[in-house]
Amino acid sequence: MNIIKSHRELNVYKLAFTSSMKIFNFSRKFPKEETYSLTDQIRRSSRSVCSNIAEGFRRRKYPKAFSNKLNESEAEAAETQNWLDFAFSCGYLDEDSYHLLDKDYDMIIGMLVNMERNSVKWSL
Repeated sequence: MNIIKSHRELNVYKLAFTSSMKIFNFSRKFPKEETYSLTDQIRRSSRSVCSNIAEGFRRRKYPKAFSNKLNESEAEAAETQNWLDFAFSCGYLDEDSYHLLDKDYDMIIGMLVNMERNSVKWSL
């Protein structure tokens, strides 16, 4: 059995980080007038998914704090999906890119829910 020593080893973190970087690259092409609304918001929420996973992983000795961080990460992932909806509806993302990212965030949310349900397994 492999013992996970860092949040960077978690599949959910890897997927969240990769997805956030995809969003960053796509959002570079968003119009300038979206800089302080859509662009900043989608980048912030997608990065927050990763940040909350990392922070939560270090709080595993406090099961409630760990679960809370997973829940916050889940909420940020859902917020990211909301911003993806706007980006797609505004024509800033093509259909394939939108569906790929939306599917990634569905998977991230599912992984986080499973971790939260089994939080005792992850606790120190």
